[in-house]
Amino acid sequence: MLHFSFYFLDAAIPAYLLGSIPFGLMLTRLAGLGDIRKTGSGNIGATNVMRTGRKGLGVLTLLLDGGKGFVAVYIAQLLLHADLAAIAGLSAVLGHIFPVWLRFKGGKGVATAIGVMFALNGLLGFIVCGLWLMMFALTRTSSAASLGAIGYAWAAAWLMEDYSTAMLCLVLAVLILYTHRTNIRRLLQGMEHSFASGSGV
Repeated sequence: MLHFSFYFLDAAIPAYLLGSIPFGLMLTRLAGLGDIRKTGSGNIGATNVMRTGRKGLGVLTLLLDGGKGFVAVYIAQLLLHADLAAIAGLSAVLGHIFPVWLRFKGGKGVATAIGVMFALNGLLGFIVCGLWLMMFALTRTSSAASLGAIGYAWAAAWLMEDYSTAMLCLVLAVLILYTHRTNIRRLLQGMEHSFASGSGV
């Protein structure tokens, strides 16, 4: 049991620290755009970075935030044990949402969660990305697309009989619901930002 506990920490701690790297904040500062937390929604993720008008930075933030989740899982699979990959993935998402460097006020975790899904099950990752793009095309709203895609991920994994990944996706869906609680309220009120409204993403 003690031996497993050390392996658990070996998976969780590095993955959390990796997940907590605030790429959106770092990139916007390097680009001379100041503190992204003072722009738009105040979030450090790709969606808010795009509100600066620098779509290239937004895409790079998206890739790096997704990469955090992918790398955390991949390293756990490679160096530790496949059973600990889910722990690493969850820890990376928690790091992004609650980064120690930013007083535990981070992003919403969608890109990092999708990166985790790609590492655990490549087909699932493509399905979730495809669903996100389809829902975004229909709603032009990033939050609605994120909630729908992440919310469906556990069912897709279950249908593929990847039950351990399905359970992780269910936990991630709960986290994403939590981080999008204000977005959900705005969606219900018909006041959520969208590309179509010209008010951002």
